Amino acid sequence: MTELQQLEVRIGLEIHAQLTALKSKIFCSCSNDYRGKEPNTVVCPICLGIPGALPVINEKAVELAIMVALALNCKISESTFFFRKNYFYPDMSKNFQISQYDRAGGIPLAVEGHVTATVNHDDKKIKIRRVHLEEDPARLVHPGPIDTSPYTLVDYNRSGIALLEIVTEPDLNSPKEARIFLRKLRSILEHLGVSDGSLEGAMRCDANISLLGGPRVEVKNISSFKEVERALRFEIMRQKDLMTRKAHVEHETRHWDELRRVTISLRTKEEEHDYRYFPEPDLMPITITRSMINRIKAHMPELPDARRDRFVKEYGLPAYDAEVLTSEKALADFFEKAVRLYPHPKEISNWMMTDFLRYLYEAELEITELKIKPADLVEMLKLIDKGVISGKIAKVVLREMIQTGKTPQQIVKEQGLLRIGGREELDKLAERVFAENAEAVRDALTDEKAAHYLIGQLMRITRGRADPELANEIILNKLAKLRKEQK
Repeated sequence: MTELQQLEVRIGLEIHAQLTALKSKIFCSCSNDYRGKEPNTVVCPICLGIPGALPVINEKAVELAIMVALALNCKISESTFFFRKNYFYPDMSKNFQISQYDRAGGIPLAVEGHVTATVNHDDKKIKIRRVHLEEDPARLVHPGPIDTSPYTLVDYNRSGIALLEIVTEPDLNSPKEARIFLRKLRSILEHLGVSDGSLEGAMRCDANISLLGGPRVEVKNISSFKEVERALRFEIMRQKDLMTRKAHVEHETRHWDELRRVTISLRTKEEEHDYRYFPEPDLMPITITRSMINRIKAHMPELPDARRDRFVKEYGLPAYDAEVLTSEKALADFFEKAVRLYPHPKEISNWMMTDFLRYLYEAELEITELKIKPADLVEMLKLIDKGVISGKIAKVVLREMIQTGKTPQQIVKEQGLLRIGGREELDKLAERVFAENAEAVRDALTDEKAAHYLIGQLMRITRGRADPELANEIILNKLAKLRKEQK
């Protein structure tokens, strides 16, 4: 058991996912496409909260939310309605947010779901408390760190974007588990086609964390899986340090500073009554019929778990490979497109599970940012099959493909990476190896293991372009000839 687990860590997440598949905002007809636009230009009286402007619910937003709730194994409410969540903050111009509530008579869209994620090769069920719809607030821009920024800018373009809030029970016990769960959730949302997690700000997370049953601390607006894990690790250590010094852990809201990698106190944590929830009078309750649910269910696409099982059955992949490949929709799509062009799924999986993903990580690229196509990976595999390049050279080619977006043929031609398969050329290079490594040759005459060094030298001077079997044969034949001559 790790040190963090020994601390009885309890983590609950509140995930805010924008419904990026929509054309318009949740309560008005403003465009849902606000990214890259001039600040405060994708707005209207409704999303700016001008008195007298009346909201109208986006029916498609409700349908997408029901689809997500079904995928998360939730109970769908027969009737649901909106509340006003009141707070004074510059990102909410009307001083309240139209949201949903699960207390004081409130009925969110869905409750009591679960997601099963693979943690340390075991399945773990993470319970979902509720799924509800709300409007996204405006975007605050701080020059410099939030705690030292001299002023704050407000861009209301994001205000009113349809936001799906997914709240878990505090079932997570480590930062790693939180990251694994979020990756699984993002894959579900992307397979459903409701939210594109690769877009800036499309998926944000608040994390509630407590140690040893102590006060709950909320860390707000964490932007990526990697940052969630970092923020939680820091917060665990911060709280542990306070407990060690017998200092009080405040029940508060904190901000994660990605540059300094620390959490910063924002305010004392609000209680439920601070928000003065009450039903939204300008929106009618929504009735969700069984026929509506059945219609949505009938049109749901294949989800990650079903796709993973299909990869095992249809392509003969190990369960672990299938789990990794379906952890992102774009990754699974890349794999299947490659298989259609090159019917050797295990070979494709082997390359994608190792060098492909490692080079993506090194280049700090998302699969959606990749310039190469599945056909390019297949072209590289065919060059190996034809003996044009070796497997070792293919690793060099693949890294260059991912970094530059060039095709395998371009890279092989530009860098002179064609495989050397001619015996005459390798014979001449082997003579050079023997001449430059006389001591190693003497050792190899009496110790067969030492011959591997000479083979390695031949591969080195050919930059891995030599046919490995032919290189091995030539070196061993030369050593055998020398032994015969000595006798």
